Amino acid sequence: MRKNLIALLFVFTVLNMSGQTPTLSQPVETSATNTVSAISDVVTNKTISPVKKVPLDEALILIYDYDGTLFTFDLESETIAWTVKATDSHTEMCANKVTLNDGVLYVPFINGEIFAIDNQTGAVFWKSRIGNSTDQIVLKDQIPIIQDGKLFITAQNQNIYALNLKDGSLLWNYKLDSPNNDIPVLFFDNKVFTQSGNYLYSFDANTGKLIYQKDFGETMHGKPVTDGENVFIANEKNVLFALSSTKPDILWQFKFDENQHNVKERIFCKDKKIYLAAQGPEVSSVYAVDSKTGTQLWKTDFKNETIEYIIEESDNIWGYTRKAKFFQLDITNGEIAAEAKLTTQPISNFEFPVDESLFYYSDAALIQLDLKTKDENEVYLRTSIKDNAYSAYVKIIRQ
Repeated sequence: MRKNLIALLFVFTVLNMSGQTPTLSQPVETSATNTVSAISDVVTNKTISPVKKVPLDEALILIYDYDGTLFTFDLESETIAWTVKATDSHTEMCANKVTLNDGVLYVPFINGEIFAIDNQTGAVFWKSRIGNSTDQIVLKDQIPIIQDGKLFITAQNQNIYALNLKDGSLLWNYKLDSPNNDIPVLFFDNKVFTQSGNYLYSFDANTGKLIYQKDFGETMHGKPVTDGENVFIANEKNVLFALSSTKPDILWQFKFDENQHNVKERIFCKDKKIYLAAQGPEVSSVYAVDSKTGTQLWKTDFKNETIEYIIEESDNIWGYTRKAKFFQLDITNGEIAAEAKLTTQPISNFEFPVDESLFYYSDAALIQLDLKTKDENEVYLRTSIKDNAYSAYVKIIRQ
């Protein structure tokens, strides 16, 4: 009893030192859900005002800059509307993405904080924090997955978390195999799927109860995706697996080129097909695979290039390489519809407005690329350029 009291006193002492007045969240008690057992696992949350549905300010584009600053830029007035930063951070780094839901922006920061923010004003509804670290990266390469009033996210402290969307309080958490969790989770069929170490996990989304834990015997470092029936995930090498959503049965597996690997988040499903990009030392390739059979439908090679990013939009696959090559593929056959050598290197996702253009962020500016002329127009110019920018994220505020 004395040891437990000392441990509790230590936790509250650390929380008070943070300068906030947080509430210690309590995990839902289920037979399969872990309880918070260390300060690094604790979730604290502070409600500033009740979350409410907010109309969208469609003149704004959100920029999560690579130094970790979050702001919105008014495309009409060409001014910054509002800015939000993490409470503290030991290094300037974005390394995460943002989810917009009912006009509220849900933003993870590398220090473990997650904010719920009004898209119009930048006002914060609530703040949550995983752990109390001021010198480590806690959340990396994450985008909050939101469904049924819950926010799902994995952290670099070996945990997956489900938070209450209303106030950021902890609903459940589970200790995973590996501390290095930098792939977003998948919500499908009232379940949450995530990879960690050699495993693919499936949880009941409401309770956190473990449904299955599949051991592949080697590191699984691909984003899980679904075609609406089954779940697909790639290992860190060159194999794509298809699994049932209800049990850990491998339905089929597809091998791409032996010297290619590292699919990570470069994968998506559409119309019962899986599209993925694999990197190689001499050739990177985009593949289309039938989701029912695992049969290759087409393959497009990029010689002497490393594909960094792909996305589907308007029945095309868009992407860029590490050498700033922009490309557009016909999704039906993989033929190159357009390509161009950019003068600015993208470090973010693509966002598509209603006209014939797209937005991306470079190390120097927010760029609007004209898809007809391939002109790169600087919409917002940074006041300084930093070396080795890791990543940034942009999002048009719209329905």
